[in-house]
Amino acid sequence: MWGRAKKSAAEKPEAPQALKEAVREARIEAAERSAVVVDLRDAEVARLELLNEALDRVFKDVPESIDLFDRGVSKGDVPRLWVDVIAHIEMGRDKRQYRFVQDTRYGRTVLAESYEVPDMVWAVTRYVARRLVERERALADDAPFGEATARKTVEHEQRRGRLRAIRTFIYGLIVGVATLVVLALLYKPHP
Repeated sequence: MWGRAKKSAAEKPEAPQALKEAVREARIEAAERSAVVVDLRDAEVARLELLNEALDRVFKDVPESIDLFDRGVSKGDVPRLWVDVIAHIEMGRDKRQYRFVQDTRYGRTVLAESYEVPDMVWAVTRYVARRLVERERALADDAPFGEATARKTVEHEQRRGRLRAIRTFIYGLIVGVATLVVLALLYKPHP
């Protein structure tokens, strides 16, 4: 009909065979690509584990009683070497550069970037030292949370009460002297 040639029975089985072959080739290509991605991820994890081993000397000096740091390699979509809850090291776009980042309330801050393990060890060492100093400062005020603020409020109220008492005394003194002056002027002695 309409000038189309009818397909022979021999051509019909070839189309499914061609599709099956194309699907098979697509699966092979996807497997090769995923193998490359897995290999890249494995390489990233291996580099992060090398850095983790280099950091053993730094974290060996942190007292065991301080549980501020929780170091470990996570092997998710983006492998990361966690230093603590808010800071981690991940690989850069080229998968050779280390990037040390910290999560803040304003977003992520890059603390250091380097291709060399010793540079990253030094950056993490400085970060750990800063966090330990922050912890010491926080613990320097031995008052429980909120008690220092309450103490300051009580002292402020006591100071305000003393000032109010002094002011009331001075106003009373002024009113008393003024009353005596007015009474002295109004009072005329009898001759």
